[in-house]
Amino acid sequence: MADKPRHPEWTQPQRSDEPVLKVYNSLTKSKTEFIPKKGRNVTWYNCGPTVYDSSHMGHARNYLTQDIIRRILTDYFGYDVHFVMNITDIDDKIIIRARQQYHLDALSANEPTVTQELIDTVHKAWLAYLHKQLTKGLEDKSLVVSGQEESSWANIETLAQDSGWVQAGNARDEKFIMHLKALRDTRNAITLAQSNLETSSNGLITSSAPVLSPYLDALHLSSPNAAPIPSHLTRALSTYWERAFMRDMDRLGVRRPDTLTRVTEYVPEIVAFVEKIVAREWAYEAGGSVYFDVRAYDGVKGKDKDWEHVYAKLQPHSKNNTALLEEGEGALSSSDSKRSPADFALWKRSKPGEPEWPSPWGPGRPGWHIECSVMASAILGDGMDIHSGGIDLAFPHHDNELAQSEAYHDCQQWVNYFLHTGHLHIEGQKMSKSLKNFITVEDALKMYTSRQLRLAFLAQSWNAKMDFKESLMLEVRSQETVLNNFFALARALVSDEEAATEKPSTEEPRHNYGDTETELSALLAQTQHAYRVALCDSFNTPEAIQRILELVSRTNIYVARGRSRVNVGVVAHIARWVTEALRVFGLNGEATGTIGWGTDGDNAGGSVDREALLMPYLRTLSGFRDSVRQLAMSGASAKDILKLCDNLRDIDLIPLGVALDDQDDGKALVKLVPPETLIKARDEKLAQAAEKSAKKAAQAEAAKAKQTAKLERGKLSPTEMFRPPNVPEGTYGSWDDRGIPLTDAAGSELPKSRSKKLTKEWEIQSKAHEEWNAWVAAGSK
Repeated sequence: MADKPRHPEWTQPQRSDEPVLKVYNSLTKSKTEFIPKKGRNVTWYNCGPTVYDSSHMGHARNYLTQDIIRRILTDYFGYDVHFVMNITDIDDKIIIRARQQYHLDALSANEPTVTQELIDTVHKAWLAYLHKQLTKGLEDKSLVVSGQEESSWANIETLAQDSGWVQAGNARDEKFIMHLKALRDTRNAITLAQSNLETSSNGLITSSAPVLSPYLDALHLSSPNAAPIPSHLTRALSTYWERAFMRDMDRLGVRRPDTLTRVTEYVPEIVAFVEKIVAREWAYEAGGSVYFDVRAYDGVKGKDKDWEHVYAKLQPHSKNNTALLEEGEGALSSSDSKRSPADFALWKRSKPGEPEWPSPWGPGRPGWHIECSVMASAILGDGMDIHSGGIDLAFPHHDNELAQSEAYHDCQQWVNYFLHTGHLHIEGQKMSKSLKNFITVEDALKMYTSRQLRLAFLAQSWNAKMDFKESLMLEVRSQETVLNNFFALARALVSDEEAATEKPSTEEPRHNYGDTETELSALLAQTQHAYRVALCDSFNTPEAIQRILELVSRTNIYVARGRSRVNVGVVAHIARWVTEALRVFGLNGEATGTIGWGTDGDNAGGSVDREALLMPYLRTLSGFRDSVRQLAMSGASAKDILKLCDNLRDIDLIPLGVALDDQDDGKALVKLVPPETLIKARDEKLAQAAEKSAKKAAQAEAAKAKQTAKLERGKLSPTEMFRPPNVPEGTYGSWDDRGIPLTDAAGSELPKSRSKKLTKEWEIQSKAHEEWNAWVAAGSK
């Protein structure tokens, strides 16, 4: 009986080493393996903005960078991320800004025209600002003398002529230059107003607003019956700036959070949260406010008794930094009732002029740090995988947030991974309005596209200090151009290949996959692995981008060897992977094609107007046909037809974003390229040609002037060149018939050497005179 057929033995492949995702964790100050609490599900809380002013490049650095990391986790590593972000709409800055604007608006309504009383009010505000704000940056505080402010200001203005003195003041107080400008602007506005009484007050109030608004606010608060401003005004201010922030983030391509929370929506939860911490005796009430008791909490055994609570996990070296602690409490806070300077407010008693909510401790409002703890806990529970924010929030905000949350939950570790984005500097300096390098997101998007800004952030380590400078953006533009050209080339090759397959060919089929193609495909595989290794190395986007550019460069070199020998399939495979690799970083906008990243502002939605889309191309085609017919019917030469073809390539198709590259085989390679790119390249080429032509014309003009000067020297007849007035009277006594001297003034015959020299000069002039006569006769003069 024959043996029963059986499957041959199968050998299981050996698993190769796979890179593991590690992230830089501020809690360990090292790169640690990323292990979510629940498989592929990731919980993430991100500190959102305090909405009281325009978003700026610091916000862009933070939120755009976190968007990149979020996209890598979801779109590359395949995690299911629940991304929560808050909006801080109860804060000292919001209260102050709303209150000051309210008082300015009230003054404008009550004082529609310039009066002496209004000028006096602005002058009092100027005096108060001079004493309170400018003196912060003065080494010698005695420069400002009460009752002698006019002479004090004159001295300060004299000193301010020295830029070194101004910079020294700004080093002591980073707003010193801004304070100087505010005082100058207000003083100039006062001077102008004094000569324009009974005119509109708008100019005076607007110009002096930075000085006037805090004065009016302080004046209002000093009143014993100071009432809070209408609560809807703080809500209106925060709502306005929240919408502005979201619009800016949309324009930057930042994905919206999965869950968005606002402090005003969680005040009852905040009160309950604080009550629980008080009940555990890690917080105390004092004067209507509630403070977290750092000394009572730090080092206390946790509920399992095998671990201790720790304060300042992120920056333990900063726990006694008084300046940071005070800054974290806010401009409207008072520390009079605290047991220790390190204690921080969980609930603040509302002062006159401040909004308030009911609580067991009396009317008040939430402290800054407690807000995030409550909202994060309400959405994500008693812990989370990731918490993120700017490095400037690490202490005291995030350290306080960790302490109060771990006190509430009585847990050892509320956050597993803390991600802090690095500081942003502008051309090596801290961004500041006083240094005139403050860039809003709106300003940045006037100078650069959202893609260029994203590329700039990708070029930097996400947790390192970033210097935003023009040299960086020049490099970014260069990288963008390289990638644009590569995508245009790849799409053109694919399109050309597809068109070729539609036509019958008499050529012998060739697979065109040799050693070079094998090496290029191997390079793609190496790059894909290096890309993964880079992203596993704490989202090392600079390395990932560099590897992509190297692959593109090698592919360009391959294509440049000759169209007929290019394997389009290999090139298309690389281009599709590069497209996907860049899409992970959010660089593709809304582009949906398989190759390329489209242009900023692409909209994948909506119906396409075929007529609007196609008509410019059809008109160009029709116009070219008409011109060819006219030339053919007039019997024009081939040269004229070729010139018409050049005009189609260099003039007509460029505004349509069509580039024709002439090939060695006589066939043009068609590319679709952004019109502005082609127009810029054409204009640069024309400018270079014009410059070359102008230079050539200038050289010709100079040569002509030189020749004219030479000919002008031949205007003098050789017969007259040795006679007065061309030589001094009495130089010579007699001449031959050619005009060459024979004797000197005394009648003595000239020496032979002298006669020989004069004869040679005569011959030179004679030849020059002949050339001049010929030039005149030719009508050149």
